Amino acid sequence: MAHSYTPGLTVTERTVVRRRRLLPLVGTVLVRQGEPVRADQPVARAELPGKVYPLNLANQLGVAPNEITEYLVKKAGDAVRKDEILAENKPFIKWFKTEIPSPVSGTVESISTVTGQVLLREPPRILDVLGYIDGIVVETIPQQGVVVETSCSLVQGIFGIGGETRGEVVIGVGAPDEALTAAQLKPDMKGKIVVGGAFLPAETMTRAKALGIAGLVVGGIHDKDLRALLGYDLGVAITGTEQVGFTLILTEGFGTIPMAQKTFKLLSAHAGEQASISGATQIRAGVIRPEIIVPSKGAGPAAAAVPAEREGIRIGDPVRIIRDPLFGKIGQVSALPSDLHKIPTESEVRVLEVQFGDGSKAVIPRTNVEVIEGA
Repeated sequence: MAHSYTPGLTVTERTVVRRRRLLPLVGTVLVRQGEPVRADQPVARAELPGKVYPLNLANQLGVAPNEITEYLVKKAGDAVRKDEILAENKPFIKWFKTEIPSPVSGTVESISTVTGQVLLREPPRILDVLGYIDGIVVETIPQQGVVVETSCSLVQGIFGIGGETRGEVVIGVGAPDEALTAAQLKPDMKGKIVVGGAFLPAETMTRAKALGIAGLVVGGIHDKDLRALLGYDLGVAITGTEQVGFTLILTEGFGTIPMAQKTFKLLSAHAGEQASISGATQIRAGVIRPEIIVPSKGAGPAAAAVPAEREGIRIGDPVRIIRDPLFGKIGQVSALPSDLHKIPTESEVRVLEVQFGDGSKAVIPRTNVEVIEGA
């Protein structure tokens, strides 16, 4: 079993995860503790107040505001359908009759004899929070939501955009160093999670959106292509709310960077299985990682123990550099000097030595690396 070092990216075949599924406002929890839930199953529900429509009846009827109650067909609290009569006058000659229909369906919220206005409110909108992963409810939070636990394979990415989604894992390339081209995306990939290799061109993202692909998981992309996709420069705030047509997860970084062999091998082993993914990313003030979760077949949450937290980096650990000028490079820790090392900013920091695949070495501040852990 694998465990992760914080901050670090987890790539493991078997672990246990817990995900909090909370409503943004007070609502109703729909499941009980100990109950199994599906990823697409609502676990909590709230009602968002409907939109309010003001209607000036006094002006439309040509009467004083304090007289409108004499013409009302509906009173406060009554339900009303669109185009149903709210108020009408009763002239001696029927040709002069004025009828005020309701512009929306909903209820009569209030009637003011001071302003002559009637407020109509549309029906409440239902907000459901889904389970996100197949698992077991291990905790219920009254009027807020639940905590769902599952035994799974887990891959964390370095960056992502787009919200939570779910689909079958499909491998779109033959090797982790291949680019995922537009031609490799097929119509039958609609609603699926497509795994690429080293690079994702802009035209591939355009085709993915047109085909209705649920998610793309690749090693890297160019930052200019991401900017073109979003239509703006992405800041340092949390991502995950973007509406680009699919969820995108980068496992390595920006540029043409082959997906790590371990990551590609693990995802390939789960081709054809259902996965839950999220592109939400936050680097500061509480780290949030984009993730791909593949629930274990036939195994409940108790089938694996929650991994113990690591105490630190060890010699031989695989690491990824997460700061320029070596951003995205992967190597192994070859030395852990105990003395502080002065860096170009004149600060003295703890460092480590990393050896890369070509035999070259570099001394890196420890805060500029992430440990890649897996089974």
